[in-house]
Amino acid sequence: MLLLVFYLGDEKYLIKHDSIREISPMVVLKKMPHMPDYFAGFFNYRGQVVPVIDLCQFIQGYPCRMQLSTRIMLVDYQQANQPAAIFGLMAEKLTEAIRKPAATLISSGPTLPKSRYLEGFIIERDKMIPCLNLETLLRQLYLDTDYVSTTN
Repeated sequence: MLLLVFYLGDEKYLIKHDSIREISPMVVLKKMPHMPDYFAGFFNYRGQVVPVIDLCQFIQGYPCRMQLSTRIMLVDYQQANQPAAIFGLMAEKLTEAIRKPAATLISSGPTLPKSRYLEGFIIERDKMIPCLNLETLLRQLYLDTDYVSTTN
């Protein structure tokens, strides 16, 4: 499986590459009032308004640092009985993709309600690197954010 490597602060994370439509450089985001802290804003992606979630804020509790390697992962999301939507997920130091056998992904076992997005871990040099489950993450964000409309 092909995994995208990114950082949230100093912590390394992985996400399956096949879940990602495109990687965008950081762009100016349109902020809106009354949104949760992890909602970074909206931007125009080829004529479509895309909501962007700050993964550092959502997972670590502080905003992404703006660096040359800060990127927005554009991902497709389809919820039952809803039109397809594109979400942006902002992360730091999004710099490489690695290939690992699927068997190297170790289940995280039971998870807490706010961390259901954790799919498992890959152990590399005695370090546990969390792998996010994009579908679960987006479902959790979608359910937590009833203000995000997916209509075009």
